[in-house]
Amino acid sequence: MLGNLADPIFYMLGFGYGIGSLMPHIEGVSYLSFLSAGSLCYSTMNSASFETLYSGFSRMHVQKTWEAIMNTPLTLDDILLSELFWGATKSLLSGAAILVVIWGLGLEQDWALSLWAIPVAFLIGLTFSAMGLVMNAVSPGYEFFMYYFTLVITPMVLLGGVFFPTERMPETFQSVAACLPLTHALQLVRPLIMGHIPHDIGRHILVMAAWGASSFWLAMGLTRRRLLR
Repeated sequence: MLGNLADPIFYMLGFGYGIGSLMPHIEGVSYLSFLSAGSLCYSTMNSASFETLYSGFSRMHVQKTWEAIMNTPLTLDDILLSELFWGATKSLLSGAAILVVIWGLGLEQDWALSLWAIPVAFLIGLTFSAMGLVMNAVSPGYEFFMYYFTLVITPMVLLGGVFFPTERMPETFQSVAACLPLTHALQLVRPLIMGHIPHDIGRHILVMAAWGASSFWLAMGLTRRRLLR
């Protein structure tokens, strides 16, 4: 938990108090308040990704835990579903811990409304756990995961609105950002932290669910081909 919390908290406090002291309010709130929602989503996404990539790969390939489990009445599909929900559960704990920090700093506008960020964090965890399982299924080793973080996670963080509003980017980048699950996660969490109900809730949930469901379906197929051939 400490490892998952340190990175987003340092970003939130460093950028929020550092750069935030040089910037005007964004969307009617301080930059630190604006960044706090991004930190919550960033922490949840990172926790789910690391758990299903590095820890999941260890259980599958190095420790042979999956192989041992498959010698019981459980199937590979059961294992993948368990990995999905464990990754989402662990990421939920990270997101909830960041939310406690937000409350402690008084950055939320409506305490009761901000509680709805917790189920959104679980949905974020499910989505990125499923995406991580896809990479886990095709990875030859731990070093392969750096491609995923460099080419997928980092661009998503920069384009998705973690550090600045997506409306400030060129239209081409806005179009790309509109397709990313992290963007839709932020468009749900940020209004909740700022004290108002998000717009187009159904659309944001649907996009994230589509990313999660399609990724999990692909992960199941690729993992079966890898382990059951």
